[in-house]
Amino acid sequence: MWHPPHDAIYWTDVNRRLLHRLLLSSNHLQTWEFDEPVVALTLTTNPEELLVVLGGHILLWNPESDRRDTILYKLPQWPATRCNDARVDPAGTLWFGTMQNNVAADGSTRETTECIGQLLSLDGSGVVKTWQSGVGIANTIAWSPTDDLMYFGDTLRNEISVYDYDKLAQQISRRRVFSEGFDRGLPDGSAMDSEGFLWNCRYGGGCIVRFAPDGAVDLVIDTAVPNPTTCTFGGSDWKTLYFTSAGEGTQLGGVEDGGIFSMRTHVAGLPSASFRP
Repeated sequence: MWHPPHDAIYWTDVNRRLLHRLLLSSNHLQTWEFDEPVVALTLTTNPEELLVVLGGHILLWNPESDRRDTILYKLPQWPATRCNDARVDPAGTLWFGTMQNNVAADGSTRETTECIGQLLSLDGSGVVKTWQSGVGIANTIAWSPTDDLMYFGDTLRNEISVYDYDKLAQQISRRRVFSEGFDRGLPDGSAMDSEGFLWNCRYGGGCIVRFAPDGAVDLVIDTAVPNPTTCTFGGSDWKTLYFTSAGEGTQLGGVEDGGIFSMRTHVAGLPSASFRP
């Protein structure tokens, strides 16, 4: 997550239950530890408060005071299932996915075999709605620049869907396939650019794919890592793409480890929306 007022990039280490922040102005790195896997975080309308999505909880968190006692949601199925990717829609509502919990108590990764995840939303008044069930691994939640389409991915099915999105009602409808079966890895997290193209990290594929609004492959960018996991645009002109990678299944001690990377792009990304508590 790019935080403009902090001039900082935040990212998570799911299996080690860590959240990191790098301040670009000073190159200062800070790390916080949580008691559950840290799977996602978003901006809120309070620039000093972030929304943190954990394996079984969603809470508000202040990086400076480390206050984390405002719990917005508890996942009833935790620890059998856990939360995964999450983003805020243009109206300020959080959308998040769940999946079979593949993080063991010791931090190791277990195989995901069951499609028991869901796509849910959480608004500022605490209302939770379920929009889709039978999800394998929930990844990629993004909206078009015109605020009328929402994208949602299922890694296990190698599929990204698109819905009609109603900003006023904060509802989705008319699900259809946007991309399926692309043979470079599996769809993980994504970011939307200002031209309506979806930048999708391909786990196991060693690349980031820029999909056109009609689902066609516009650009394939090879990365130095085999498992790029998710991405976000940032920087003063929104033309820096930050992306993370997973070290799972790779040789430790080199560039193939899990890490965070950046690259300059030819097009600006869309700023992230803020959750409205």
